Amino acid sequence: MDLITSAVVAAIEHGAPGHAPEAVASHYQRLKLAIAKFDAAAAILPAIAALEAEPGNTQLQLALSAALATAKVPDDMQTLFAAQGLLDALQRPPSPLPEVEAAPAPADKSAVVSNYAVVKVYFATDRQRDLGKPPAQRFSSERSLTGGNGGNDGPLSYGSCDVSIPRDHRMGQLESPSLWRLEFREDPAKHVVLLDATVLDHDNFFAALKTQVRASAGKSAFIFIHGYNVTFEDAARRTGQMAYDLGFDGAPVFYSWPSRGEIAAYTVDENNIEWSTPHITAFLADFLANTEAAQVYLIGHSMGNRGLARAVAELMGAQPLLAQKITEIILTAPDIDAAIFKHDIAPKLAGARHPVTLYASSQDLALAASKAVHGYPRAGDSGAGMLIVAGVETIDATGVDTSFMKHAYFAEKRSALSDMFYLIRNNARADERFLDPVDTVAGRYWTFKP
Repeated sequence: MDLITSAVVAAIEHGAPGHAPEAVASHYQRLKLAIAKFDAAAAILPAIAALEAEPGNTQLQLALSAALATAKVPDDMQTLFAAQGLLDALQRPPSPLPEVEAAPAPADKSAVVSNYAVVKVYFATDRQRDLGKPPAQRFSSERSLTGGNGGNDGPLSYGSCDVSIPRDHRMGQLESPSLWRLEFREDPAKHVVLLDATVLDHDNFFAALKTQVRASAGKSAFIFIHGYNVTFEDAARRTGQMAYDLGFDGAPVFYSWPSRGEIAAYTVDENNIEWSTPHITAFLADFLANTEAAQVYLIGHSMGNRGLARAVAELMGAQPLLAQKITEIILTAPDIDAAIFKHDIAPKLAGARHPVTLYASSQDLALAASKAVHGYPRAGDSGAGMLIVAGVETIDATGVDTSFMKHAYFAEKRSALSDMFYLIRNNARADERFLDPVDTVAGRYWTFKP
């Protein structure tokens, strides 16, 4: 049963719509309003009404789930979040009645609510730092040659960032100032902005991470390793946007290696990700050993997958018990030689708890450019070069809307985000999500439903 149907059924079992606690009734109504915007609402809302009349009818539950799937409602992040909010309300104990009369609430609640949210994300980086500069420029595109935080931290610096998410944020978007809209400076009410970057020493960094991990329902964390042509600022902004859009309640973490943040600097970035890979490996081992996270999701993008995949492969061989703490490995648009990945890297990842998830696209222009430079297919290619390997669930993201250079589709399109939502929230495998299987002589891969 999908998340939305599960939320509807659970709410009805708890008395919705007319006899549920106020918080549950409010979230239930919010979910129905989210569904009402769909063209197929005329079929879906009567299916919900039928369930309200016969709560235990399994056939009606299946009919609702089928109607939702046909209308592609499970691909809509707003509806997913409404369903998750309803489930969260169902799990919370009812608030005790106050012993004295409460003061009346303000007539206009928006007057006391900020027009943007702030997401705290954590980072490790081997970029050169300059604490005298603003947050967006605090870590440069140069390699760290000054010993990071000093002491025994080697080239790494640690810390946390505050990232603003505007209240009218569109799922999957990384809102930025636009000259077309005559926007000449960042505004947290309109844009995803890196507000602050605070440097912490090793011990305080991991103490803060432990606190956030322990506070999450699943004791969870994700680590994002960005790709080519990404600054520290944009890595922080992207991590905050992903955490917000995925409704992630654990600790969002990113590792920022010294990408130059320039389109023309591809070969420099190649050298720098190779230089950073031992640092990524050491950080990942440190993280797994010191955070007490029970669910750890690793997300790599583009060239960053080279460091991530090799770090995990090394840990699988050198510290297999530690590597078993990794819940999911998600490779998006991996800019890795396809033959090297298939024969050298994928077999070493076979010991992972779950199959690796790989998003590929034949429309990824940056991967096409990489193939032109190297002369051989990349692991993120689809089409005739689709990589199908044992232990890897390959998903063809061709046709999914992408951002600049069609290279950030993993975080720019609602369907890709919703697929990751089900993977992370439900630990659902590809054949349990809203994907279509495609069987070939080489094996099976999946595509997004049309």
